[in-house]
Amino acid sequence: MSGRPLDGLRVVEVSSFVASPLCGMTLAQLGAEVIRVDPVGGAADVNRWPITDDGHSIYWTGLNRGKKSVTADLRSPEGQQLVRDLVTGSGSGGGILVTNAGGQSWMSHDTLAALRPDVITLELLGRTDGSPGVDYTVNAGIGFPSITGPLDGDGKPAGVVNHVLPAWDVICGLYAALAITAAVRRREQTGEGARITLPLEDTALAIAGTLGYLTEPQVKGESRPATGNDVYGTYGTDFVTSDGGRFMLVALTPRHFRDLVTLTGTTEAVAAVEKSLGADFAKDGDRYLHRGVLTPLFAAWFARHTTDEAEQALASSSVLSERYRDFTEVAVNDLTGNPLFAVLDQPGIGEYLAAGLPAAFDGEHYRTGPAPALGADTERLTPGQ
Repeated sequence: MSGRPLDGLRVVEVSSFVASPLCGMTLAQLGAEVIRVDPVGGAADVNRWPITDDGHSIYWTGLNRGKKSVTADLRSPEGQQLVRDLVTGSGSGGGILVTNAGGQSWMSHDTLAALRPDVITLELLGRTDGSPGVDYTVNAGIGFPSITGPLDGDGKPAGVVNHVLPAWDVICGLYAALAITAAVRRREQTGEGARITLPLEDTALAIAGTLGYLTEPQVKGESRPATGNDVYGTYGTDFVTSDGGRFMLVALTPRHFRDLVTLTGTTEAVAAVEKSLGADFAKDGDRYLHRGVLTPLFAAWFARHTTDEAEQALASSSVLSERYRDFTEVAVNDLTGNPLFAVLDQPGIGEYLAAGLPAAFDGEHYRTGPAPALGADTERLTPGQ
């Protein structure tokens, strides 16, 4: 088996919660030696839910697979020196720090650069101005909850709705891993270190801007409307079957839409609507603008058919679709046989199917071993402390 892309790197991670640990785990999957440093007894996320019946954090072990664990009294001069030694040592592959515990002069970029000029530090912040912020507060301030969720009788949002996926944390963690690899590449070329700051808020702003959510108000003077479960700008929505099953359908192309019309037996009705409205349903915009007329036509077909019947019909069609499911159904039915997953024996948790790196390198999904016990590597990695 060939080596991994980041073999030979050593990354020290002083972190907690999602973005920073996800950065470290991603780098570990790619081959880096990642040492997570926690205060004695663990950081604030050491017992975060979900937990097993006997109190082990499934959350913590999930985000710290493949790392080494060191604990130290980070308020003491000795503990702080330990961190500095870990960061600034380890030859050409060392000198890398990832942290969301910024604002500490003892491990600032300037302090570390005085000991190792080519040091790479990445500090994850909450808000752009450096003040605290987490995914759920950043999301509230960015605009998405105001257009998410069901609509009232007037087609307006029934209230703000938070999504349960900490999307900004996840994106920020992956951006952080990308930034570290880019900084390492630059250091290899020039010998220069890097001081990287990455605010969670900037991550959200960048993505919202890239996808047009923040551009529309600037260019058009109006915000994206709330659309409930309808897909903005094309045709897509959810339908309920006669036995209560629910499907999400998306007709991104004219072919998808034609197949949806054929499947639901609404060819004549859709043609009549198209003619009466002067619309062209080969166009995304027209399918979207007239969704309120089209959806009841298709919904009638789903209401006459069972979930199994609808699933079989959709499987033979080009229409993009998926039945709404829960996590248990996915975990039971979809993981076995998927090469992304392999059995992991995690002490304190047990055996389960754990995902490797989603990107396959020459057919291989890089994966790591289990998460360490808290502090398991302290004595080996910090001799004499």
